Amino acid sequence: MSELINNREFRKKAIKEIILDLHRGKTVEEVKERFDEIIKDVAPTEITLIEQMLIQEGLPVEEVQRLCDVHAAVFKESLEEQPAPETQPGHPVYTFKEENRAVEKLIEEIREILAKFKATTAGEEKNISLELTAKLNLLLDLDKHYSRKENLLFPFLEKHNIMGPPKVMWGVDDEIRAALKEARLLALHYDPDKKAELIQKTEAVLAKIEEMIFKEEKILFPMCLETLTEDEWWAIYEQSDEIGYCLIEPQTGWKPKREISVKNQEITKEGYIKFSTGLLTQKEIGLIFNHLPVDITFVDKDGIVKYFSESKDRVFVRPKTIIGRRVENCHPPASVHIVEKLVDDLKSGRKDFEDFWIHYQGKYVLIRYIAVRDEKGEFMGVLEVTQDIKPLQAISGEKRIME
Repeated sequence: MSELINNREFRKKAIKEIILDLHRGKTVEEVKERFDEIIKDVAPTEITLIEQMLIQEGLPVEEVQRLCDVHAAVFKESLEEQPAPETQPGHPVYTFKEENRAVEKLIEEIREILAKFKATTAGEEKNISLELTAKLNLLLDLDKHYSRKENLLFPFLEKHNIMGPPKVMWGVDDEIRAALKEARLLALHYDPDKKAELIQKTEAVLAKIEEMIFKEEKILFPMCLETLTEDEWWAIYEQSDEIGYCLIEPQTGWKPKREISVKNQEITKEGYIKFSTGLLTQKEIGLIFNHLPVDITFVDKDGIVKYFSESKDRVFVRPKTIIGRRVENCHPPASVHIVEKLVDDLKSGRKDFEDFWIHYQGKYVLIRYIAVRDEKGEFMGVLEVTQDIKPLQAISGEKRIME
């Protein structure tokens, strides 16, 4: 056993040195021969573990991401020898791979258009650019594939302390998204002077997408199948529909071997309140409501004021004495009939919400009354949401999170 562990450690150190050499500036050709001599059967998980180790030791994620394609090129021959994971139709990995096949088919079609585009005369270029735009529009559907990977697979890997590889891959996904949108805009607003740029950028992003397919199927998916539990795969499967699918729809459902659903498991963690989308303590719930950029007041189905938030800059002051009172008793007699009519419209289903907006103490206040219904459509009460929209009206242009 100790010999096996030592061999594994030796192999990890060897891979780490190769990756570090790449970061120091050596070429793929310079390190590939040494790699072939040292490692013949490297497992996909070992590559990801080494990348994670480098990140934990201080190598910036951006550096690992920048050379992600180089890493894959060095290990490609070894990885191609890895058997494809056995999956069942409907299983999340099976669906990911079916999407990849559809993407590859679409890439072939785009390359055929590019070949035609290269050979065409100036008068025909506009029609071909429109054809290319239509295909690139379809390829933008990749966002759903990447979103399911990032928002469903990656969180479970992180729960198993696999942090580095998801960060690296997410960064490359974003690069592909941006490059794909850029190519599509060049095709949509075709300029004959930018024909060469359009062709070059489209070919580049197609190659990057194919490289990502390789990384998913030879590194990510095998690692996930090795790491995640059946319960975790079931949770991923159940939530996949909410994000959607890329180019195809699963043709069959999937169930784990044993009948178990993560969402139906009893939560025994003391002090937590269970929701369909997570767990919160009572204190966390109160703080969340009080930090919302809106004021909320809830009146139940019987017309009783049950709750209001206490944000720092609340628009309308609410005394705690209104809790437990009937909503009509909280308004002047002259306006009671208006309140009753509004509640009746919401309760009956004639309306789902009603908006009002007023100038009040230097603010421009939007007030929305929303009918609250349960999953069966039964009326549960009215939510009043109030917000000063004057600062929002002053917003223009864009401010991105990177700024």
